Amino acid sequence: MTGHDHPHGHGHGHGHGHGHSGGVRGAFREIFAPHSHDSADSVDDALEASEVGIRAVKISLVALGVTALAQVIVVVLSGSVALAADTVHNFSDALTAVPLWIAFALGRRAATRRFTYGYGRAEDLAGLFVVAMIALSAVVAGVEATRRLLDPVPIQHLGWVALAGVIGFAGNEWVALYRIRIGRRIGSAALVADGLHARTDGFTSLAVVLGAGGVAFGIPLADPVVGLMITAAILLVLRTAARDVFRRLMDGVDPGLVDAAERALAAEPGVVGVRSVKMRWIGHRLHADAELDVDPSTSLSDAHRVAHTAEHTLTRAFPKLSTALIHAYPAHETLGQRA
Repeated sequence: MTGHDHPHGHGHGHGHGHGHSGGVRGAFREIFAPHSHDSADSVDDALEASEVGIRAVKISLVALGVTALAQVIVVVLSGSVALAADTVHNFSDALTAVPLWIAFALGRRAATRRFTYGYGRAEDLAGLFVVAMIALSAVVAGVEATRRLLDPVPIQHLGWVALAGVIGFAGNEWVALYRIRIGRRIGSAALVADGLHARTDGFTSLAVVLGAGGVAFGIPLADPVVGLMITAAILLVLRTAARDVFRRLMDGVDPGLVDAAERALAAEPGVVGVRSVKMRWIGHRLHADAELDVDPSTSLSDAHRVAHTAEHTLTRAFPKLSTALIHAYPAHETLGQRA
């Protein structure tokens, strides 16, 4: 039996295409359930990916800060207490990116005797925090909409309220698109979830605009009704974010990755069969463990060579693969006979 478990920072090109449904339905689905690029490969090096993640968090924090400051100006000009509360909410939501920033920074630290796989799992834990914040946004939006439905409150300064909502929506949606794009690029489910979190804040601001418009047209219940619709939209986003984050925590991967790994290994010279392939993400890095069958007459040194070559085959096929542990067994050996 031969085993390999070596870190790699290979810069191999790896192109692939994905089919996306077009039209309104495709666009709608992309908003609430963005396509998961589990095998994203634009940034191969682990440290570089962490740097890109930190830069994305910094830039988006600045963008959200500018958005909130613009809303502060509207608050000062309008004197609206309700807008002031919404602005404080946006400031506090912007700070939820801090745990992710810390997680990316921790992920750059070298593995230790205690944390032998490194600190990449901190990123997945930060994703849990983001999911909790999205859930909280859904609860707050739902409770507030229900309260206004049962006890309507007149909306003052409609023009200013609408302006603040437009600013909030534009800023948050830009940040959402940016975080999701970078999260896919580096393979970070937590950063994608944080992008979805920004999108929920954008939905909340959009509700403000639509509600103010409804009131302006003489439909006072438009505000709480739109609020309930936005709550439902946030729950859809929550489902997507929670699914991706919990899959990472449960070591879930796209089955297509496993299929592709099995095909690549089976085509390797000297490999008679592929017994098993296991893969998991830790943060934004992929790890694999495979068991191969080789001809019983293969010498130990040749089996070692086959396993070593198979390892490099995987790192070429999956640029984000950080470690690969390859075992080679005689083809006739049963499970109970393994060393």
